[in-house]
Amino acid sequence: MNERTYRLLKMTAIVLVTAWVVWSFYDGFLRGTDDPAKNLLNAAERYFEDQAYDRALEHYDRILELSPNHLFALRGRARTLLMLGRYRQAQKIFDEAIAREPEFANTWANRGILHDRMGQHEKALSDYEQALRLDPSIADGPHWITRFLRLQATPPPTIADRAHYLRTQLALPVEERLLEKSEEDDKQRPYKR
Repeated sequence: MNERTYRLLKMTAIVLVTAWVVWSFYDGFLRGTDDPAKNLLNAAERYFEDQAYDRALEHYDRILELSPNHLFALRGRARTLLMLGRYRQAQKIFDEAIAREPEFANTWANRGILHDRMGQHEKALSDYEQALRLDPSIADGPHWITRFLRLQATPPPTIADRAHYLRTQLALPVEERLLEKSEEDDKQRPYKR
């Protein structure tokens, strides 16, 4: 390779790397987001993970004011209401989210958790089974990284575990059923988005 070709290749490499660095900086820091609710959604998700449910609910509500059809915010609002114990409101919103996107397994799983907490175990089992039909991988529960970030040493019960337990209990005579195990039920967390 002669000296002229070497300099041309070297200069091309320097220009391309510089252009990539400048674009990355612009894209990451200077360019506005296409979705005005994106920062609010990220904040709402962080508040939810930190169990600051009132703050998360405020953010989800603000997103829905800006964009009433924002499905992630709608689902987040329902999950937050579930965690706040506002079950009737959460149920209406889960129903709406399922009507909008019936193929999304996490919403079925979360509505199952809601029905479970409301004592509607047959409905919970039906929702769990629908979620598992739509996405069998949901039976795996949270990934180990998610559990690590939540400081959960042992995996929480999954909807597959709960569905199996409910199926077994519902097969028993009514007087022998034990459908609620509060310490186990409280460990179950909603699925994201």
